[in-house]
Amino acid sequence: MRGSIGAAALVLLAASLPGGAEARAARCETTDDGAYACDFRATDRAGSFRVTAPGKPAFILNVDEPGRGSAFANFGSRNVSLPGTYVRIAADPACWESDETHARICVR
Repeated sequence: MRGSIGAAALVLLAASLPGGAEARAARCETTDDGAYACDFRATDRAGSFRVTAPGKPAFILNVDEPGRGSAFANFGSRNVSLPGTYVRIAADPACWESDETHARICVR
């Protein structure tokens, strides 16, 4: 029994590490693309993530400090930096908004 508990703990730890996290189904909404089904993947423990969906650009948000980050869009060949600093919206923590363009990326 003790070995199975230890093995279960290792599986949970591996799943929580960057690169070990599996994509999960989510609902995305962006200012330009509206709402759509997407896959969410955490990329680090700070809250950074990547979302993908067929026919849509991939969006990457790298958390630089709590509640603030840099966003990128990938249209297939390279990541393009999105303008401004993305700030987590306190009233809707699923959303991040550019302080420069007011573009939003929301993942639920």
